[in-house]
Amino acid sequence: MLDATTAQLLAAQDGNARAFDRFVRLTVGDVTRFCRYLGDVNNVDDLVQDTYLRAMRSLHTYRGDATGVRWLITIARRACADAIDSNKRASRPELTRRVSHDASSVVEIEILIDGLPYEQRLAFVLTQLLGYTYEEAADMCSCPVGTIRSRIARARTQLAAGLTSGKRAS
Repeated sequence: MLDATTAQLLAAQDGNARAFDRFVRLTVGDVTRFCRYLGDVNNVDDLVQDTYLRAMRSLHTYRGDATGVRWLITIARRACADAIDSNKRASRPELTRRVSHDASSVVEIEILIDGLPYEQRLAFVLTQLLGYTYEEAADMCSCPVGTIRSRIARARTQLAAGLTSGKRAS
């Protein structure tokens, strides 16, 4: 049984333009959250748009080995990585956000997640925020499941340390 996103992607692959539009509507929330955590927070809309443009160009390459949304998240991962590489080559300073003293825990956690190394943040976002299994995340990242597990463990340790030091500083 095909899930809705995969069915729409396959229909779009067969030339149904409305199906691609439905595919976008079904997946835009996940793609936006993914790009928010893995890309520059100021360029999320650009990253999401780039992801869908890449998907349209690559539509003919979809083989159905993974669900439609997993295929799309893999494309989003590449779009975010390319944007990071491009920013580093352009020698732009890293984005820093200032948080007021009355900021909520959610904002503090988002800032801590933004501070994780890219590979840890990728594994953490895929599994802990978007709900993919470790096996699915490993497939999307083209690495062993054990690597995903260790990246998540390191991310959790770093996040816990950041939360603990933030509470002491208050």
